[in-house]
Amino acid sequence: MNLMPAIALDPIHQFEVTKWLDLRLGNIDISFTNASGFMLLGVVLVIGFFSMATRKGELVPSRLQSVAEMGYGFIADMVRSAAGEEGLKFFPFVFTLFFFILFANLIGMVPYAFTTTSHIIVTGALAMTVILMVIVVGLIKNGLGFFKLFAPSGAPLPIYIILTPIEIISFLARPLTLGLRLFANMLAGHIMLKLFAGFTVMLIGAGAIYIPVAALAFAMGVALNALEFLVAGLQAYVFAILTCVYLNDALHADAH
Repeated sequence: MNLMPAIALDPIHQFEVTKWLDLRLGNIDISFTNASGFMLLGVVLVIGFFSMATRKGELVPSRLQSVAEMGYGFIADMVRSAAGEEGLKFFPFVFTLFFFILFANLIGMVPYAFTTTSHIIVTGALAMTVILMVIVVGLIKNGLGFFKLFAPSGAPLPIYIILTPIEIISFLARPLTLGLRLFANMLAGHIMLKLFAGFTVMLIGAGAIYIPVAALAFAMGVALNALEFLVAGLQAYVFAILTCVYLNDALHADAH
C-alpha cells in the first residue's frame, strides 16, 4: 500500500520526530533524531556563513561580508538600545541566539526539512536558558536587590499586596510566553502552508472544473510562503529583543 499520498496531505507529519541513529546509555535513550540533525545543521550553517563572510576581512567588503557586518551591527544596536552599554557584555549570547533561531526558522522553509523551532521542547529550552541567565545575572549584579523587580518603588504600601503577586506571576510567565510565542507561530504557519498545498493538489486531481479554485489556493499558498519568511525573521528578532529587555531588568533592578 502506498502511504506517500497520505503523508503528503498530512499537515502534522512534518513535525514528527524520527530516529536517525538509535543510541542508548543504559536505560536512557540518547538517539540522534531528525530534530538533533537539523539543529546541528543550523549551527554548522551559521558558523559556515560567518566563517566565509569574515575569511578575508577586506577593507572594501564583499556582499557576503557586508551582510555579516550588517547582522553584527543590527544585533549590537539592539542590545545597546534595549539593555544599555552594560548589556553589550551579553552581545555574544544574544547574537548566537538570534542567528540560531533565524537559521532554524529558514531551514524549516525548505521542503521536507524539519523545523526545530516548531517543537515546544526546543523553544522552551531556549526560553529557560534565557530566564535562568537573567536570574543568575540579576542576583550577581544586585544581590537581594534583584527582588526589587517584584516590588516597584513609589507605590503606596497597601498596593504591594496586589502588585507583588502580579509581578511574580508576570516574571514566572516570561519563559512560558517566550517559548510559546516562537513555537506557536512556526507550528501554525507551517500547518497552513501544508494545508493550502494539499488543498491545491486535491483540487487539481478533482478535475478541470476546480482548476480556478486550485489556482486561488495556490496563490494563497505563495502569499503565505512569503509571509512565513517574514515571520521567520520577525520571530527571531522578537525572541532576541525580549531577551535584551529581560537582561536589562536584571542589570538595572535597582532602578525599579
